[in-house]
Amino acid sequence: MGSRRGIGRGLGVVGTVAGAGAAGVGAAVGLRHVAVGRVRLRPDPDAGEPFGELRGRELTVKASDGLPLHVEVDGPDDADLTIVFSHGYTLNQDSWHYQRRDLPKSLRKVFWDQRSHGRSGRSDPLHATIEQTGDDLYKVLKATVRPKRPVILVGHSMGGMSIMALADRRPEVFRRQVVGVALVNTSCGDMAEMTLGLPLVLAKVVQPLAPRTLRGLGRRADLVERARGLGSDLAFVVTRKMAFADKHVSPTVVDFLEQMVRGTPIDVIAEFYPALMAHDKLGCLDVLGRVPTLVLAGGRDRLTPAGASRRIAEALPDVELVEVEEAGHVLPLEYPGVVTGGLRRLIERVSPGYEEERTA
Repeated sequence: MGSRRGIGRGLGVVGTVAGAGAAGVGAAVGLRHVAVGRVRLRPDPDAGEPFGELRGRELTVKASDGLPLHVEVDGPDDADLTIVFSHGYTLNQDSWHYQRRDLPKSLRKVFWDQRSHGRSGRSDPLHATIEQTGDDLYKVLKATVRPKRPVILVGHSMGGMSIMALADRRPEVFRRQVVGVALVNTSCGDMAEMTLGLPLVLAKVVQPLAPRTLRGLGRRADLVERARGLGSDLAFVVTRKMAFADKHVSPTVVDFLEQMVRGTPIDVIAEFYPALMAHDKLGCLDVLGRVPTLVLAGGRDRLTPAGASRRIAEALPDVELVEVEEAGHVLPLEYPGVVTGGLRRLIERVSPGYEEERTA
C-alpha cells in the first residue's frame, strides 16, 4: 500500500481525474476501445455539421499587456445590437458554433479567443488570471463596438467569469452600454464545491492535489502533448463523461469538443487552473443586477454545478433562470436550442430599452 508503485498509480488516477476536470473535459491518454467504436457507429445527425469552419471578419485587438487577441465579427456594422461571446476554459470561439449559425443574420456578433486559447497570443503565465481576461473583454468591447451602442455579453464557464471581472473592474459600462448578460454553466465563486462527479469525500481528497498535479504536467508539456495525441479514444470517453450528461449526445459533437481541448496546451491548462479555483466575484452581482440577465445551468454539470447558477440567479432582480436537468457542462453544444432560444428571449427583453435610448 505504501510502496512507490502504489503511490505512482494513485497519483496517475488523480492526475487523470483532476486534469480532466480542470480542462472541462480532460487531458486524457489511452488506447482504442471497442465500446467507443460502437458509440461512434450510432446514427449521428450532426455528422455533416461544419464545426470549426464558420468564420467572420478577422481583426486583432491588443490587450493591456500588448498580447494579440484574435477576434471575429459577423453581421452588419450598422446593426442595432451587438452580442459579444466569451468562451470557456480550454475551448475557443468555435464552441459557439450553433449560436453563430442560428441567431439572426441582422444581429452583429463578436467572437474572440481568450488569451492563450484558440488563435490568440500566448500569455505570460503571471497574466493567466480572471481579472486579466476581464480587462481583455473590455479591450474587445472598445475595439468592436462604438460608444453607447447597445451590447449583450454572453459567457460560458470561464467566459462568464470574465464578464463578472469586467463588471467588477468597469461597472460604468453596464447599463450605459451593456444592456443584457447571459451566463452559461458558470459560477461567481465557491469553485471548491466542484466534485468532478466524484463522491464528496473523494472529491475533497482529489481537489487539493489538482493544482500540484497540473503544475507537474505543465512542466512536462512536451511529453504530455505527445501522449494526448495518442489516446484519442480514451480522450473521447473522458470528454463524453465529464462534459456531457445526455447519453444520446452526438459523437461528432464530442469529438469536436475534445479536439478543442486537445488544442489547448497542457501548460496553459495548468496556468489558468489556480485562477479558476480562486475566482470570487460575488460582490459584482449588484452591477450585473443593473441589466436583464439570463442564467443557464446543466442539472448534471460536474464542473460548475447547477447550484452555482441558482445562487447567481437568486442575487439578481431581473433574471431568467433555465436549468436543463439532463445536461452537463457544455450547454452551447449539448443543448444548443435551449441556449439560442434563451438568447432570443433576452434580446426581446432588452429591445424596447434600445429603442427608447436611441430616440431619447
